[in-house]
Amino acid sequence: MWWSEVKQSAAGLLGGAGDRHALLAWSRRGVLAAGAVLTLGACGFKLRQAPNFAFRTIYISPGAAASLANELRRSIATSDKVQVLVEPREMAGADVVLELLSSLQEKVVVAQNSSGQVQEFTLRMTVRFNLRTPAGKLLIADAELLQQRDVSYSESAALGKEAEESLLFRSMQSELVQQIMLRLAAVREL
Repeated sequence: MWWSEVKQSAAGLLGGAGDRHALLAWSRRGVLAAGAVLTLGACGFKLRQAPNFAFRTIYISPGAAASLANELRRSIATSDKVQVLVEPREMAGADVVLELLSSLQEKVVVAQNSSGQVQEFTLRMTVRFNLRTPAGKLLIADAELLQQRDVSYSESAALGKEAEESLLFRSMQSELVQQIMLRLAAVREL
């Protein structure tokens, strides 16, 4: 029933029976699009979903990575299934404790011109963490994640490059949060 309505409305838009060829081309495109969707579904493709965690409550010990800990708290809190505990006195009641052991941001000179002026930097962000139960059982041993980006540099655009660096560090932090989330989702039993 709906297909006949689609054909009628398409025929009306295309100007009647003289444009039957255009209608057939339009319907072929629809069939090809549906085939592509079915093929993607058959190969296992699906959109990224919120991860499923094996725990119901988590306490995040920020250590030296306060801004990373805040972003991680927000990301985990978006999942309705996990409660993020904030107060240190609540740590004993958590299912798991995520310890952010260290966070390091580096800016390394990679290239200089013949007069010694910097032309390119590498920005690096490294995070070390572990996951354990409040009783001390390690679920994820000390792990280190690294993100890095290359940035060109110009003295004439120093302020713009400084803003670009801060944006890249924020981007790297978001990537690290996503990687930590994937590792937390990989934990299957406590």
